[in-house]
Amino acid sequence: MSVSRESLHYITKEGPAIAEVFDPLAELRIAVFHDFPYLYEGSVEYEKKYLQTYVKSEQSMLFAVYDGVKMVGATTCLPLRDEMPELQAPFTESGYDLNSIFYFGESLLLPAYRGLGLGHRFFDEREAYARRLGTYRTTCFCAVERDENHPNRPAHYRTNDAFWQKRGYRKEPSLQATLDWPDIGESESTPKTMTFWLRDL
Repeated sequence: MSVSRESLHYITKEGPAIAEVFDPLAELRIAVFHDFPYLYEGSVEYEKKYLQTYVKSEQSMLFAVYDGVKMVGATTCLPLRDEMPELQAPFTESGYDLNSIFYFGESLLLPAYRGLGLGHRFFDEREAYARRLGTYRTTCFCAVERDENHPNRPAHYRTNDAFWQKRGYRKEPSLQATLDWPDIGESESTPKTMTFWLRDL
């Protein structure tokens, strides 16, 4: 399928208003995270529970991409102090001030819409939003660690490390969190290591 930027439009929602797009956002998360490296066997019910974190935060933001009436991409962010304790813990234990850090959640794009510069747009929008709030000094996100010999790793898979480095982010192996979810084909959740990337805002 051939896609052009001209067919796309964009929305921004903040705080409680993010709940207005829970259904398409949950479906998009499940679709994108199904692929390697997340291999996420998700459910809409779990997604809606997780996304309540964003509704409860007064400074959360969603930036979404639509093609017609279909959400084809989205990204989220919020203060780290408003995130789940599992993501706060490595920073607290390392002596960081949570009030100075802004956390970037997912960056989601359906495969047909990749290569249009939207990955950069997602970072631009989130970084600009964090700057406008005026109280944050650092932005961060985390990514799952998977073994290079993982049986579900596609033959031509490439990590996003080079892209993130070009955006000015540095990987911090000392900052790691553990999150649980079921891999594809599994019914039980298993722990996954998430390593953080940071950038001075």
